[in-house]
Amino acid sequence: MEEPSRLAERFEAHRARLRAVAFRMLGSLAEADDAVQETWLRLSRAETGQVQNLGGWLTTVAARVCLDMLRARAARKEEPLGPAHISAVPDPSRRVDPEEEALTADAVGLALLVVLDRLTPAERIAFVLHDMFDVPFAEIAIIVGRSPVAARKLASRARTRVRGGTVHHADLTRRWEIVEAFLAAAREGDLKALLALLDPDAVRRADRWVIPATEPAELRGARDVAEGTLRYARTATRFARPALIDGDPGLVVAPHGRLSIALTIHIDNVKITEINVIGQPSRLAELAISLPDTPTGGNIREDARGQIT
Repeated sequence: MEEPSRLAERFEAHRARLRAVAFRMLGSLAEADDAVQETWLRLSRAETGQVQNLGGWLTTVAARVCLDMLRARAARKEEPLGPAHISAVPDPSRRVDPEEEALTADAVGLALLVVLDRLTPAERIAFVLHDMFDVPFAEIAIIVGRSPVAARKLASRARTRVRGGTVHHADLTRRWEIVEAFLAAAREGDLKALLALLDPDAVRRADRWVIPATEPAELRGARDVAEGTLRYARTATRFARPALIDGDPGLVVAPHGRLSIALTIHIDNVKITEINVIGQPSRLAELAISLPDTPTGGNIREDARGQIT
């Protein structure tokens, strides 16, 4: 077992991030500190000699602790964050220590905390971990006990509620344009255009249903993702069209109107950072797919038989 002093030193290196994660999940610095302390206790009792990514391990444990606290709060039917809780949020008008200022910087104002407090515990965990701390849905799925697709849907629902039930028109338009540009570049076999759309660290993950056994299920890096896209673009893009998938712009491939593949596309700072190619029927059945009026087509929906109309 690792020396206690060395273990404590490694934990302290992650304390600030863990506290930030816990604060965004719980909306209270006092409860965040409790969650961090519980994370430390679990670490001190665990065998972590084989853990390669201690930061990721600690984030997972802290998230599970916060999820338990949120569920306990929901079971007690506590009121959403309101005037009685405001003292738990640092007041930006007074002088606070640098760590507290860091916690309340960026998007974590009282208004957001109020909205987050109205999410279900699982929605809040999925949204905070993915949208604020870029934790992959595969890891979030383990924490909330759902499939990665279900975890992504939790975050999507939470994102819509945080935005007040609507997606900002300008943001949606921009993401539609990026998805359409991606499809056009794939159809034209334009490697340069694809590279311009992809984040340098872009990731593409694909179901085994849609790629040969010789093709890696996961590709990392803009060039590998772009080249992997072009290997199958000629046949797949013939029937591809932009669509809203769980409320976000993506692509569907529907030969003769029957859905066979869906591509969920995550866009951050006008660059594509993640593409998930879904072809497994059970996963496709979990997706909410529609196409509102756009420059690329009419209004399509998926019916109960998986038919795109």
